[in-house]
Amino acid sequence: MGDYLKNTAALGYQLYVHDSEGNDLFYGGDFRKFDLSHRIRDSVLAGSEYHGIAELPHKPFVASYFENRLSNTVGISVKAGSERYALFLRHDTRLQFDELQIFFVLMFAFTVLFSIPYFLISTRYLVQPIIRLTEATKRIIQGDFNLRLPTNRRDEIGQLATHFQKMAVQLESSDKSKKEFVANVSHEIHSPLASIQGFADSLLSEDLDKDQIRHYATIIGQETRQLAALSRQLLLLSTLDNGREAVEKVAYPLQPQLRRTLQLLEWQLAEKEIAVRMMIPGKTLIHGDEVLLMQVWSNLLTNAVKYIPKGRSIDIRASREEGYCQVVISDTGDGIREDRLPLLFDRFYRGDTARKRGDGSTGLGLSIVQKIVHLHGGLIEVESEGGVGTIFRISIPD
Repeated sequence: MGDYLKNTAALGYQLYVHDSEGNDLFYGGDFRKFDLSHRIRDSVLAGSEYHGIAELPHKPFVASYFENRLSNTVGISVKAGSERYALFLRHDTRLQFDELQIFFVLMFAFTVLFSIPYFLISTRYLVQPIIRLTEATKRIIQGDFNLRLPTNRRDEIGQLATHFQKMAVQLESSDKSKKEFVANVSHEIHSPLASIQGFADSLLSEDLDKDQIRHYATIIGQETRQLAALSRQLLLLSTLDNGREAVEKVAYPLQPQLRRTLQLLEWQLAEKEIAVRMMIPGKTLIHGDEVLLMQVWSNLLTNAVKYIPKGRSIDIRASREEGYCQVVISDTGDGIREDRLPLLFDRFYRGDTARKRGDGSTGLGLSIVQKIVHLHGGLIEVESEGGVGTIFRISIPD
């Protein structure tokens, strides 16, 4: 029996044997606590069963199955020949943990072995695009907008790269527009200043007659007015570029405002014998900034009067659409070439050969018109046909 119990203990059990003479025998690992009462041992020796593993109460963070104590065993009565014994046994959890420890060490080793290359590859896959985005940011700061980013990826980094590249394109366009604007402003200011300086120096000559003095003074006055008009329109554009806080919308009748605009142009209309037909119901209301919209009608009608031939006509109509007030200003001029229509609202653009700097035009009028309409949340469209005329269609929401 002793050899059998030794072999059983070698399989991973802890055993305790108690006989009727009070002898105690242990096989396998030692128990930490010998807390089995005499009553339980005598009961098992008499033929009862003991289920200490099932009856042992649980403790926080410790499962009762792993408690290495003699009371945490299963007891049965065993008869060997004429002798009866009480046998108490349990699994030796330390042996199981030793096997698990080897298993976990191997798992950890394999995990480290395979995770390091995976981590390096993943790091390169994730970090490299971010490094490229960082470098692209530095290039944008230096003014270089020609970027090539991993936009073909379908994850969040690919979306970020796509949006980043779109932002770079917009920044490049904005930077280009700003540079062109500064160059145009410099040119527009330099030309009249050069004329003023040249003719002012000429006035200092003592051999000028009165007609020449009057002619030079007239040119200086024209160039001065040109500079004043340019500065006013640049100031207005700057104010409009600040945003919607410059717009104070109210509902007011449209017809009286357009009549006042035509009254300001009355002498130009009479001089060029231009007929004006206005078909606007008296109760038509428009919702917007009265001062800014006055600038819209004034710029559009001034352009029409200035650039259509003598004896032609201008037609002004207004109607209510779904949530919009639409104003249509059309003329019977020579029209605008189709390839020039997309550039019509560009700042300082003068596509018509008739639009020379000397006629008082700054090339900012239609840019101001478009900016005011957009600040109102509206839309401006232009149609033109050679030999037929031009139509401007403005829609202002309520």
